[in-house]
Amino acid sequence: MDPAYLFNIGQNYEAYKFLGMHRTELDEQDARIFRVWAPHAQKVSLAGDFNGWSVNAQPMLRLGETGIWETTLSAVPSWSRYKYFVVGKDGKGVWKADPFSLHQENRPGTSSIVYDEDPFAWTDEAYLSARKDAREPQPLNIYEVHLGSWRRYDDGNCYNYRDIAPQLVDYCLDLGYNAVELMGIMEYPLDDSWGYQVTGYFAPTSRYGTPLDFKFLVNTLHAAGIKVFLDWVPAHFPKDEFGLFRFDGSATYEYADSRLAEQEEWGTMVFDFAKAEVRSFLISSACFWLREMHLDGLRVDAVSSMLYLDYGHHEAIKNRYGSNENLDAIDFLRVLNKMLADEFPCCFIMAEESTAFPYITKSVEEGGLGFTHKWNMGWMHDTLEYFKNDYYARKYAHNKMTFSMTYAFAERHILPYSHDEVVHGKLSLIGRQPGDIWRQCASLRVLFAWQIAHPGAKLNFMGNEFGQFIEWRFREQLEWFMLDLEQHRALQNYSRELNHLYLQHGAFWEKPLTWDGFEWMQADDAENSIFAFVRKGQDETILALFNMTPAVLPGYVLRVPQYGRYELLLNSDDVRFGGSGYWGETSQGKIFATNPLSQKEMKRQSQERENRCRTTLRELEREHENYLKQRQRLLEKLDQQVGGASVDHESLKALHQTLPAIPKELVFHEQSELVLDLPPLAAVFFRLVDV
Repeated sequence: MDPAYLFNIGQNYEAYKFLGMHRTELDEQDARIFRVWAPHAQKVSLAGDFNGWSVNAQPMLRLGETGIWETTLSAVPSWSRYKYFVVGKDGKGVWKADPFSLHQENRPGTSSIVYDEDPFAWTDEAYLSARKDAREPQPLNIYEVHLGSWRRYDDGNCYNYRDIAPQLVDYCLDLGYNAVELMGIMEYPLDDSWGYQVTGYFAPTSRYGTPLDFKFLVNTLHAAGIKVFLDWVPAHFPKDEFGLFRFDGSATYEYADSRLAEQEEWGTMVFDFAKAEVRSFLISSACFWLREMHLDGLRVDAVSSMLYLDYGHHEAIKNRYGSNENLDAIDFLRVLNKMLADEFPCCFIMAEESTAFPYITKSVEEGGLGFTHKWNMGWMHDTLEYFKNDYYARKYAHNKMTFSMTYAFAERHILPYSHDEVVHGKLSLIGRQPGDIWRQCASLRVLFAWQIAHPGAKLNFMGNEFGQFIEWRFREQLEWFMLDLEQHRALQNYSRELNHLYLQHGAFWEKPLTWDGFEWMQADDAENSIFAFVRKGQDETILALFNMTPAVLPGYVLRVPQYGRYELLLNSDDVRFGGSGYWGETSQGKIFATNPLSQKEMKRQSQERENRCRTTLRELEREHENYLKQRQRLLEKLDQQVGGASVDHESLKALHQTLPAIPKELVFHEQSELVLDLPPLAAVFFRLVDV
């Protein structure tokens, strides 16, 4: 079918194969064909290095009523810079970069580049074919990375995609991350935006190399079994004159309604989600990265701003039903996610969404938006708010740590400690923890363990794992020299062991969306700031215990799911992690048993309880049978008193006699318990090994 027609009706999901610059032939010579959508332009011309940037040398022709302009030119060298000179309705001419270019000039330059990449020799076929459906239970531990500030050359310059690839692979494998989420990859002009004000929706940023180099990075990560996600921003775009802003002198990609056109808080423009060509553009961008760049998923930024008409606006804006939902954006997201689910079922489409909008991760067929996952922003906020409290005050915020379980299974969640939480004066994660350096490190270890044990996939921003004290600075690399200090090496070692523990034990991720995989053991001990719960997998049970204060609690009685022996998998208070060593220098592998100790005694007590219950049930059955007979006799007696005879009030009172109370023996069974001397400010994981 005609690609221009499909583009105009919002159904060309590979528009990058038609619009933009492509190789062709002209008079049997190698040539380039350029196409750009500018429906309200008076005229458009192509200019670049190849014609002296003359606005008159290469005029473009309109393709019927499609709004697309086209020209073909021979003898255009590769790597030439080019732009479109677009004359709008008002006669004003503006230089525009190609919205569909695959490579753009490095800032401060803004030109598109004639890029002819050689076919890349992908070697990730086995990896791609082995991927599971993104909605299936699987371990997901994401390392969020800004390539320009993760590591740098000694002279302060950024690594390119190829040089950073093996370093990132080795680090992720060592630390136990099985996915990376790369910030700021789609081309953007302003470093300070971190990549969230995009001008090149089909171009990897040239800060770190070419598109071929980027493919090398992805291929290298896949060779190590590491998933690759990108941040994708379909909500808004910047006002840079060379970009999408008023592309043909009118509202082209943005809303024409001035109330909706601008996201004032960010100083950006909002895509017009009702416009068919905008839908083709955005959905093609998503498909490009998943298909051509072999990505494993996209994290969709600022979804909340898309869902509500009045998000970031001072005046109330209503839809045709009188509510504030952006119906066009909601429909766009459903169309997008339905298509991606059909075409790329193994790819993760993750919503950064902070409101209570329902069914974010329900399928479109079920009435949802169709995302595979949602960032659990409420969990993140409540958890970090709790942990910044001084230890004596944590008992007053106890409910912040339990509230998330009221909605934990409503969506398929990712639990993020993201870049947004370590900037703008919020402090680093370790900087938020109260007390001296020992307590800060101990509290941070507990914070990491809480994330690992809580239902949901995991995401951590770079630098969190070794306790960088300063906030993230995008202009310089992480403070790797902190690892020269013992406390920070111990934190990194702890992160490594905790991450690998998560990947290895299915109890943490095999049942992520049901109470079958989670049970509270202690949720109400606010006075001592103690929490405990179990995570259940297909064939294992893990008990997670948290002491949120530096107080040692001897003889603490903890309810556990069943009698048996519990092997200690991890104790954040071990000396090797920088802890106090309250249970010995290293306590890993230590066995704790419920009382009674012997399995024979456990079975004997269980049989006794069963026998007592059976005896009590037989007695109850007899009492119930007698009660029914007595009730029937009383009813018959009352019937005989009808007709003026006095009522026997004693008989009437007896009629309302309740059934015998159910003995506690049938309501409460003897509870299995562990008695522990709790270490200070610690997270402890046990595995039930036998019963």
